[in-house]
Amino acid sequence: MHDACVPRPPRGGKLAAVALTALLTASGCSSPAHRIDRLAQEHGFSRELVRGERFEHVVYRNAAAAGRAAGAVLHIYIEGDGTPYLTRDTIAADPTPRNPLMLSLMALDPAPSVYLGRPCYFGLHASAACSPLDWTLARFSDDVVRSMATAAESIRRRSGAERLVLLGHSGGGALAVLVAARLDAVDGVVTLAGNLDTASWTALHGYAPLRLSLNPADVSLRNVRTVWHIVGALDAVTPPELVRRAAERLEHGRVVVIDGMSHTCCWEAHWPSVLARLPR
Repeated sequence: MHDACVPRPPRGGKLAAVALTALLTASGCSSPAHRIDRLAQEHGFSRELVRGERFEHVVYRNAAAAGRAAGAVLHIYIEGDGTPYLTRDTIAADPTPRNPLMLSLMALDPAPSVYLGRPCYFGLHASAACSPLDWTLARFSDDVVRSMATAAESIRRRSGAERLVLLGHSGGGALAVLVAARLDAVDGVVTLAGNLDTASWTALHGYAPLRLSLNPADVSLRNVRTVWHIVGALDAVTPPELVRRAAERLEHGRVVVIDGMSHTCCWEAHWPSVLARLPR
């Protein structure tokens, strides 16, 4: 289903996507980044830009993370893939998600929490550092992961937090695993409908292999104390069996299957119970 403000996309590759963006602007539709900014403001989140390595990242902080969080465990939320394509063969000009699930879940979190934007998302798609590869075939590349890890560590140091818990949905789950493997201060990783084995995932759906990306199933999380992989029993995007096999390859982490849940629907109802069990 398309966003109510988004007409059916034209075919024709990147030029068609650019034309669609112009059409939306001309028709008075605000961009996904502007809508997310408004949603963040409604939740009382503050916004800033944080430099990673190659990329800048849009960051939203909740009130508990707005000041110093000395000695605290800082939660870092990472969104899913958003809208990398408008159709199966048409790359989106802006990959920013229409429905930012992790931003809504962070609004339920009383702990110091930060929403760490992915490179080229949230209005940064036209930056000189960005190309459509960064939200398609290279969405989990070494450049992307290194920049996310650098930004996360910078945020942790500036906040005064001692430890991190990384929480990611779908493709954000892939990044949570890949980033956690590069940082020493991570106490926990929670993936929600996580894409934990990108090779198996692309093969399952008949997608082009993410040949410029890293595969989270190839890393180790043995040094992370708490690792949970939560998935809905009705998830057809990252089915439970796919998550279970990937977790076995990671050789660490508990798989939790929730009955009646799909890839995106209704996770807000379960989130407080997840948060109550995280390291503090």
